[in-house]
Amino acid sequence: MSSESPRHCMIVAEVAQAHDGSLGMAHAFVDAVAHAGADAVKFQTHLAAAESSPAEPWRVKFSYQDATRYDYWKRMEFTEAQWAGLREHAEEKGLKFLSSPFSIEAVELLARVGVAAWKIASGEFNNTPMLDRMLETRLPILLSTGMSRLAEIESTIDRIRPRTPSLTVMQCTSEYPCPPEKVGLNLLPVFRRRFACGVGLSDHSGTIYPGLAAAAIGIDALEVHVTLSREMFGPDVKASVTTAELRQLSDGIRFIERMRLNPVAKDDMAAELAPLRSMFTKSVTLRRRLAAGSILGPDDLALRKPGTGMPADRLPLLIGRRLTRDLPAGEFLRESDLEALEVAGA
Repeated sequence: MSSESPRHCMIVAEVAQAHDGSLGMAHAFVDAVAHAGADAVKFQTHLAAAESSPAEPWRVKFSYQDATRYDYWKRMEFTEAQWAGLREHAEEKGLKFLSSPFSIEAVELLARVGVAAWKIASGEFNNTPMLDRMLETRLPILLSTGMSRLAEIESTIDRIRPRTPSLTVMQCTSEYPCPPEKVGLNLLPVFRRRFACGVGLSDHSGTIYPGLAAAAIGIDALEVHVTLSREMFGPDVKASVTTAELRQLSDGIRFIERMRLNPVAKDDMAAELAPLRSMFTKSVTLRRRLAAGSILGPDDLALRKPGTGMPADRLPLLIGRRLTRDLPAGEFLRESDLEALEVAGA
């Protein structure tokens, strides 16, 4: 485990477009991820006319009702009042409200609605006009690095750091779903050392495993795509965890954090568990009835629970000792049952 001091990991449930343009479904996600133990709910704010064009190609042609990618973004739009309603609902449920903007117009809309922090998507990493507008708000920044080189990340951090109260650099691999060999868990301590800031994982594996492993290393934020069911429609379902799995993930991360917050001193733990020791250990006992004066041999002795008598590790030292009294089978031996050992040179 990392020697870094344990941190509370902010668990961000990324809804993205899983609501499929339905405001009611978006609100259902707020309720579901709050129930699943997330700290924040995150959407994506797309304004088709501000970020796209009818010429934008499909990453994956998944939609049966949208002729173009532009049409899809248009169908994903909510009004400012609807976004404000989602923020209010999230806050009522104890969630931070986040949404990634994909245009300066979306930044302006979200600035008016109110977000807890800015999440910069991997594809907007070098969108400096949008980034500068975000930095004017002095809000915390979560920076995804899915398609960026280390030198690019460093340059962007240099631009951001003086103008934000909090920066978290997110390891992210822009594959959906992301296979285990490309998660990049090894980069988390690299980012923390090199950039001296918060680190997180934006996970697209569609499983809970990278998040749990990252929590054991120690991270400040974890973002996972969520779906209500793997039978739902949308481009990110294969890269998402269900809200039931999100509950497991949340519980697992909090369990890991409690472990990391409470390092164990082995001797202290042994002392604390001393009352249980006799229940699990064994004592030396007799296999059969023996008369006073009998000399103990290997076949006369056995080990049985509980460990309230002569400890098991004494058994080899008892071979050849003489009994001082008659003892029944099954009797737990005591030192007083044995003749005293002769002291050499006495």
